[in-house]
Amino acid sequence: MEQKMEVIYEDKEILVCYKPAGLATQTSSIVQEDMVSQVKNYRSSKGEDVYVGVIHRLDQPVEGIVLFAKTEEAAANLSKQLQRHQMKKHYLAIVTRGQFPARDVLEDYMVKDSRAGKAKVVDKDDPRAKVARLSYEMIEECGNEKLLDITLETGRFHQIRAQMAARTAPILGDAKYGGRATGRPLCLCAYKLEFCHPATGEEMTFSIRPRGEDFRDFSSLSKLIPMRVPEKG
Repeated sequence: MEQKMEVIYEDKEILVCYKPAGLATQTSSIVQEDMVSQVKNYRSSKGEDVYVGVIHRLDQPVEGIVLFAKTEEAAANLSKQLQRHQMKKHYLAIVTRGQFPARDVLEDYMVKDSRAGKAKVVDKDDPRAKVARLSYEMIEECGNEKLLDITLETGRFHQIRAQMAARTAPILGDAKYGGRATGRPLCLCAYKLEFCHPATGEEMTFSIRPRGEDFRDFSSLSKLIPMRVPEKG
């Protein structure tokens, strides 16, 4: 089935979209459709300039919120917010492990293995290593499955997936990092994004409920993320 992005909010400067699991944010392949090409087609269909400023990316198997800029000025402003850690990115993940601390701050040093298409945690003395940091809180558990609310402080390649796997708590469905294969998308969702509007400075927060089937086992999501009608500018 063809994967399609959905517009959550837009105005003259920004476009906030939902990316389904399985759709790449941006790819160099000329035969594979991605979020950027879909956003360009969307803007073209409205008679707008097709400029798309990519501010951040989600791994292809991950669902969630992606922010794009509609002007170069907006892209520059949002990129600065990201670099200065002023943009807050929150994720929901289901990890599988019998015993796991209810909350923690995880700091590791990581490298990207391009040949294997994976990230791995290494010793901090490795000259290639970059620091990776996140904090999390367990909000519900169902047997060996734990629902975590994660705040990402750095944006390393496959960071959440690798850091959880390094603690023998792989994400459900993430077979690449030792998780149990389910035949469904891996259970990781970029569910909330906070930033300041690049033109007005207004504080903006967007949140969604995960659509992955496995998240339905957790009743706390209805309290954490109330349903609301998406806005359009």
